[in-house]
Amino acid sequence: MLETLEIKTKQTENSRLSSVDFENLSFGKYFSDHMLVADYANGKWQTCEIVPYGNFSLDPATSVLHYGQSIFEGIKAYKFADGTVSIFRPDKNWERFNKSAVRLEMPEVPEEIFLDGLKKLLDLDRGWVPGADGTSLYIRPFMFATEVALGVHPSVSYKFVIMTGPVGAYYSKPLKLKVETHYTRAAEGGVGFSKNAGNYALSLYPTKIANDEGFDQLMWTDAKEHKYIEEAGTANLVFRIGDTIITPHGDTILHGVTRRTIMELAEHFGYKAEQRKVSVQELIDGIENGTVLEAFAAGTAATITPISTIGYEGKLYELPPVAGREFSEKVLTYLNDLRYGRIADEFGWNFLV
Repeated sequence: MLETLEIKTKQTENSRLSSVDFENLSFGKYFSDHMLVADYANGKWQTCEIVPYGNFSLDPATSVLHYGQSIFEGIKAYKFADGTVSIFRPDKNWERFNKSAVRLEMPEVPEEIFLDGLKKLLDLDRGWVPGADGTSLYIRPFMFATEVALGVHPSVSYKFVIMTGPVGAYYSKPLKLKVETHYTRAAEGGVGFSKNAGNYALSLYPTKIANDEGFDQLMWTDAKEHKYIEEAGTANLVFRIGDTIITPHGDTILHGVTRRTIMELAEHFGYKAEQRKVSVQELIDGIENGTVLEAFAAGTAATITPISTIGYEGKLYELPPVAGREFSEKVLTYLNDLRYGRIADEFGWNFLV
């Protein structure tokens, strides 16, 4: 339930914008001057305001610290050459955010708070949106349980927040992935399709093992047999086998907005596009016989990052050279031109601020 909410704004008295080195943007280092905060209690959204970026005070018994009701999204905004600020497909992130909320027994966030609030927040902090190619304003909406009580039950109160910050590339080189055949990220009937904090927490230790072995990330497989490919630790996976663009699909996989966009563009460009199970053996056989022409990670943070090497059962499999990968290069060029306003938005994907 949502009654009419006025989004109040309290501007910062001390902007930190001048401290940002826009020539050397790393990922997740800088945070913009303001954030949007909305509180849910007594069965409805109570307040919604834009305030200076700052700390929260939490009671030790705050529910999220014990029972993990916490979800988030990742969105990006871009600056056109004429200064226009555009958010890429935030409506799809809003839809996915609410699917995560339902699965974790949390309240859905109304469009007026999520999308209208986001637009007002970025209008205030538009100076934080970088304009150079390869840069963007990363947007992190998140929500967590705030009831002060112990006991395994859904919280009765929640806090929804949107924070932002200018970023450069998440990955700066092609990825070397290890196929994970022991540890599990998600199981059928679980919460793999939702973007919740727990999914990432349980991935950290197996990823550390892979990092120590010289890999950048994991290629997760199904929990039952470790036979089918699911996704990477920070992104979805996409393969080009012959002239077919294929991405793993199922309720254990995060249904990424970038992934969805790529599959829509594949069909638009005349490729056959399939969302289906992909076995590890199919991928390895395809690499060995030359039918796997491209493999890449796809996500809001990763954008499109090529995969160069896949490790499986102690053996390394090298993919075709990154230079000349026709499909992923075409899609990346198209997306960059679209998101920076260099071509017409024929699909209506840019949400202008």
